[in-house]
Amino acid sequence: MVQFLNFANDMTDKKWRIRPASMVDITAIMQILDCGRQKMRANGNLEQWTDGNPKQSLIEADINNGNSYILEEEGKAVATFAFIEGPDITYNNIYEGEWKENTLPYHVIHRMASLHGTHGVFKDILEYCFERCNNIRIDTHRQNSIMRNALSKYGFEYCGIIYLLDGAERLAYQQTRIESNNK
Repeated sequence: MVQFLNFANDMTDKKWRIRPASMVDITAIMQILDCGRQKMRANGNLEQWTDGNPKQSLIEADINNGNSYILEEEGKAVATFAFIEGPDITYNNIYEGEWKENTLPYHVIHRMASLHGTHGVFKDILEYCFERCNNIRIDTHRQNSIMRNALSKYGFEYCGIIYLLDGAERLAYQQTRIESNNK
């Protein structure tokens, strides 16, 4: 069953709609990822998403596996992200720290980006994801100050360092929203 979620963005009063991506969205997704890459370069992150990464074949796999999402504004794709059920093999080992919660199932947010001039989507993407899983992990490049600041702003805790399959270092974050029964 396809689920849609509509938001009213507090800053702009614009309406967002989050939906699963399909292959017809591939061109828009790649353009959004390119905008994300440009933002990284403009903010001093010269090492993340290099050599054409994330590759179109990876995005196609995300779509085929039901893990790729689009955030639309008035029918136009303005942001994209992958939301993937764990376990993530690259999260099996964490260095110089530990996961805040390591017993419950988790999901991972990867490949989040938005078009130039699109603001306020991070919070709405998080809310969409937390409605589906209360334990979320995200990793980012050490130079990605925009993502690191957003993660901190929205309550993610730095947990340590993980390494991607190609050996690249990433900073790992987690947020768990678990209600206690001891009130």
